[in-house]
Amino acid sequence: MRRIAVAVVLSLALALAAEAQEAGRIWRIGVLGADSLSAQAKEVEALRAGLRDLGYVEGKNIVIEYRWAEGKYDRLLNLVAELVALKVDVIVTTGGTPPARAAKHSTSTIPIVMTGVGDAVGSGLVASLARPGGNITGLSDAVPELLAKRLELLKEAIPRAERVAVLVNPDNTPQTPLQTSWKVLESGARSLKVEHQKVEVRRSDEFERAFSTMAESRVHAVVVVQDALLNANVKVIADLAAKKWLPSSGTNDFAEAGGVIGYGFNPSANNRRAAHFIDKILKGAKPADLPVEQPTKFELVINLKTAKALGLTIPQTLLLRADEVIQ
Repeated sequence: MRRIAVAVVLSLALALAAEAQEAGRIWRIGVLGADSLSAQAKEVEALRAGLRDLGYVEGKNIVIEYRWAEGKYDRLLNLVAELVALKVDVIVTTGGTPPARAAKHSTSTIPIVMTGVGDAVGSGLVASLARPGGNITGLSDAVPELLAKRLELLKEAIPRAERVAVLVNPDNTPQTPLQTSWKVLESGARSLKVEHQKVEVRRSDEFERAFSTMAESRVHAVVVVQDALLNANVKVIADLAAKKWLPSSGTNDFAEAGGVIGYGFNPSANNRRAAHFIDKILKGAKPADLPVEQPTKFELVINLKTAKALGLTIPQTLLLRADEVIQ
């Protein structure tokens, strides 16, 4: 009996000691972003707010290490290597598939929480959404219909649009998600009887040239693909579109920056939700057992101020469906 009692006491003591040690631990979280801090300020704050809601306070029980690629995907492997060398407890990737792929390539042991990723299964990041396997989980925005929907909304707003440019980053096009989205876009364009042409940019200093190409081609409007480089320059792109008198469509942030139409999910909500994955992992859950989540809510934003400046009259039927109208 005495031996049993001693064993029980020792087990309790060890458990309490481990709990006390864990309670006093400062977790180190690495954030690997494809964009810049300024471009993803809202998403970063959403992540931090989500962590605070769960009791994680910077400087008290967590430290966040940031690494930003500034839209240059070739920097991602070196940046994630820095986070691995710091022995972070979790790596959070933001800004699409490239940072998630770089993180997965660089470590098979550090848990990875992805956000803003396209087709996580098709990209080979996870085995399935329900059972990711490996060391990566998080949130996927695999909705191939989004790009085609933005074209459809643009056509509804501007029925005369028969030739549309699609602004893309060719360094992103080999990815499965964009390939799938492009096929859906092509099908939608045929149904709408809209000609579309791909206009490529790889660097921020190529936007002026891209919009000059659009003007020379006499397109009637432009759809902007969701991509780290393009997301980081939504204001520049929206301003150039307005300067060239081109109605434009892109993400919600794009409409807020001055584009005419924005349609998509809320990236900030995704990043806030990522905090729950981090919390579960820090408490012992394995990424392999945490199902990947997808967005379920999409918002339509119409920038009526920009539309009026371009001499456009947005149909009332479209305005009534908008979640937000910027006057």
